[in-house]
Amino acid sequence: MAVQLFRNSTGYKRLDVYILMNIIQLETLVFCRRFLSLKSDPCGHQFDQMTQAARSGVKNLTEGSERQATSMQTTLKLIDVAKASLCELRNDYLTWLLDKNLPPWPQRSPEAQEVYAVRFDAPDYGEDINYDLARHIIAQRAKFEKWFGSNRWQSIAIDSDRAAAVIDSDRKQSIANAGIAFANAMLILIGRALYMLDRLLKQHGEDFVKDGGSSERMTAARVEEKRSQRQAVDEDAPASPVCGGVMRARHGKNGDFWGCANYPACKGTKQISTTERIKQ
Repeated sequence: MAVQLFRNSTGYKRLDVYILMNIIQLETLVFCRRFLSLKSDPCGHQFDQMTQAARSGVKNLTEGSERQATSMQTTLKLIDVAKASLCELRNDYLTWLLDKNLPPWPQRSPEAQEVYAVRFDAPDYGEDINYDLARHIIAQRAKFEKWFGSNRWQSIAIDSDRAAAVIDSDRKQSIANAGIAFANAMLILIGRALYMLDRLLKQHGEDFVKDGGSSERMTAARVEEKRSQRQAVDEDAPASPVCGGVMRARHGKNGDFWGCANYPACKGTKQISTTERIKQ
């Protein structure tokens, strides 16, 4: 049985966790544009940290999944980095709520359960996978419109001083409630993504134990090839003058010659005659 030298590294684009982490990155951009201002984030550090953490999560998952073709160890490390980035982002959303003296929604609350109930559709990718992938992400993102409202809010800087000066108190309260719902929903999505990443790490770990790493697979493939070479013997091959075993036609720096199939245990060689050379 032939050893599969390289693992498939493209299937991750069909995983729910990959779709979810893209949504987390996109909605984090929206949250930061909408609810962080010069007043609350004068140096822009929180904006940078949150958007970079969200980006790091999905990009490390991407790179780690691509690297599994040749290095499962790298894959495991990068997925672990993706987890750490999401944990950092989760803490930022929690801090944003705590700064307003608010705890997150309880897991069993109706508000939280409504977010938990959202499920993704199965992907239906054709030949143009990047186009179909983008359409799939957009469609799944729309399922969270109630909490994130990306289409309605994308171009509005809600927390800016200029905006605050022209909106009334009811509008301000509505905006505050939207931010609270947004942050709570993001905490739930991040928690779901972390759970999925844990399962993915476990699966990759089991695959590593079962199939080994790249070095082991390459060694196994080489051993199998050498074994098959020993078995594929020319019917006209002579016997080794040393061990009596069968010989194979080989090519060296001085030309063609017969070498024992049991090399390196047997180093017996013979010159290939002119007649044998013409036959080959």
